[in-house]
Parts: sequence; C-alpha cells; structure tokens
Amino acid sequence: MRKHPVLLGLIIIGVILGVFLISLFFLGRFGEERVFVLGEKIAVVDIKGVITSSRGIVEQIEKLKEDSDVKAIILRINSPGGGVGPSQEIYREVLRAKEKKKIIASMESVAASGGYYVACASDIIVANPGTITGSIGVVMEFSNVEDLLKKIGLRSYVIKSGKHKDIGSPLREMTSEEKAILQSVIDSVHSQFVRAVAEGRNMEERKVRRIADGRIFSGEQAKELGLVDRLGSLQDAIEIAAEMIGIEGKPVVVYPKKKLSLYELLFKKSLRLIMDEVWQREYRLSYLMYSS
Repeated sequence: MRKHPVLLGLIIIGVILGVFLISLFFLGRFGEERVFVLGEKIAVVDIKGVITSSRGIVEQIEKLKEDSDVKAIILRINSPGGGVGPSQEIYREVLRAKEKKKIIASMESVAASGGYYVACASDIIVANPGTITGSIGVVMEFSNVEDLLKKIGLRSYVIKSGKHKDIGSPLREMTSEEKAILQSVIDSVHSQFVRAVAEGRNMEERKVRRIADGRIFSGEQAKELGLVDRLGSLQDAIEIAAEMIGIEGKPVVVYPKKKLSLYELLFKKSLRLIMDEVWQREYRLSYLMYSS
C-alpha cells in the first residue's frame, strides 16, 4: 500500500466520507422533536410557503390525529398556494382528522388559493383583518419561444405518439383545439375548488362561483363574504380552540415539528429552498396550480 500513496489517500477519504454521510443519516433519523407534556393539548401545525409537497404536513396531522392527548389542531397557514394535488391531499387529511379532533385554521399574512383550499376543511377559520386570502381559482401558464429560436437560427424536432402529446410545448403555437382541452381541465379543477369551498363553508355553489374568479380579499372582506368565521390572531385561535374542547385556564400548546438538525441544515433545508425557487421560476409554467 505504501507503493500506492494515491490509492491509500482515496481509500482514507472514502472512509471519512462514508462515516460523515452515515452520521448525517442518523442525525436526520433521530432529530425529530418529541414533546413530553401531560394533559390535554392543542397542537399547532405550520403550513408555510409554496405548497409543493403534502408529505410532511400529512404525516404530522396523521400522528396528531392518533394522539389521544391532542384535543384540537390549529393549522397555522402562511401560504400563497401551490400545486393542486398536494393542496387536495392536505385538505383530505384534514377532513379525516376532523372526525376525531377539532380543527381551526389560523391565517397569518396570506392564506390564498391552495392555502385557502386547505383551510376550508377546518371547523373554524380565523384570519387577521389584513390577511390576504381568497384567490379561488386555478392557473396553468405556458411560454412560447418559437420566434426567439428562429432569430438565433435554431430548429426543433418533436417525435410523438399522439397529436396532443406535446400539448403546451414552448416550441410552437398552441392550437385552438389544444387550448380548449386545457381549458376543460382548468374548468374541472376549478369546479372541485368551488365545491370544496361550498361544502366547507356551508355555502351555495352559485354564491361561491360569483367570487371564485381568482380575486383576493382581505380577512375583513372575507369575513363579510362568509369565507372566514372570526377575525383574530394565532392567540385568538388558541383561545377559540380551548373553548371548543372545554379547556379552562391557559391551554397547553405544542408545536410538533423537527429540530433543525445538521442533516437538515446541510441538505434538506437547502434542497427545499432550491425546489421552491425552481417551482416558482420554471415548473409553474406547466403545472396546475392553486396559486395567487
């Protein structure tokens, strides 16, 4: 081995790297915060930023749903919306949790589009007077760079299995038939949103459709329209939850979330920031979104 110092160095580096990665794995695996508090509790679940994935939030709600000490869940929402699928998955999990717990949505700065969709599954919605909410609608955006490619002398070739397989391609103009197809999809998903609001808010669909054109509202306006139940802060939402479940005095409030471990700091947190940026800049061009 002494005759091959480079090989020896590579082996040593490989071992060090392996130990480092294994350490990061266990730090992330066991870095979950566990709250050991006796008695009836109110749990606060944060839903922040663009909703690109439902997994973490759904997992939190599932655990709290089965925790007999947790009597109410507050969804602390500060989100402009996001993907249709993830928003609907969180919405459905909230509905399931509502069969066992009281659910209160507390809106922070913004709870619009997909953020509002999720809130509609709760028992009560609390918003600040200046919270931006509403934006009941669906959007799908596309770009066309055909003329740009022609100017710089580039040609594109597409081989496809069906005439609509490259629908929405940025390399050519969209046909009227393709626009109609996409519009039908948008209309279908928009109707799903309207029905969710109508059912959650106990409103007639026709009344919801009058305001479901993508416009935003302040929390105060939303309350007047029946989209919000109460005006208030997170503390107000906690007091409402305590009253609903019959807790006298100051309630025990827990925030079930993970600690910022070294693993998350170096990898997961950075990756999430990158994914959010990519989503906002690129993927929203071709994904269905409940987004303001």
